[in-house]
Amino acid sequence: MTTLIEALRQLHNGIFGVIERLTNGWFFGLFARFVFAATLYNYYLNSAKTKIGDGIFGIFDITDSAYIQIVGKAFEAAGYEQSAMPLPAHIMVYAGTYGEFILPLLVIFGLFSRIGAVGMIMFIIVQTYVDATAHNVALGSLFNGQPADIIDQRLFWFVPLAYVALKGAGKISIDFPLSRWWQRRVG
Repeated sequence: MTTLIEALRQLHNGIFGVIERLTNGWFFGLFARFVFAATLYNYYLNSAKTKIGDGIFGIFDITDSAYIQIVGKAFEAAGYEQSAMPLPAHIMVYAGTYGEFILPLLVIFGLFSRIGAVGMIMFIIVQTYVDATAHNVALGSLFNGQPADIIDQRLFWFVPLAYVALKGAGKISIDFPLSRWWQRRVG
């Protein structure tokens, strides 16, 4: 019996050892960014598009829709006048709008990917808070067997971002050659 268990252990270690060596340093960073791109990029791009004006220069025109989505109650209290909003509200709206455009691209292309991933994690936390407090979305709860709850979905969103934030984008990214260039330049 011991030899059978040892043979199975060696087979297991042999197979998964080869897989681990072949994927080390490139696969999971690329896979995490692919999962993020495939599942969330269009969501954030479409959301960002609802906050800007039309046409090629619309990116420079933050619309009332951005204020309604991000600081809705305060915008309503200000009579739906952007000029009546305090500076912190403008900063939140501009950061939120441009963050939806820029941060996902940093993660996907692996350019300053850790910063982009941490930014997206913070963005999701703020987004979830706004959904719960301003839009009255029921978050649900963890461990309740309801994976469609917002809290469960957002936790899944964190997984690829947490990997990129902690481990980096991997060898198949813009960060990798930039890092090597910087190391040669400095050291």
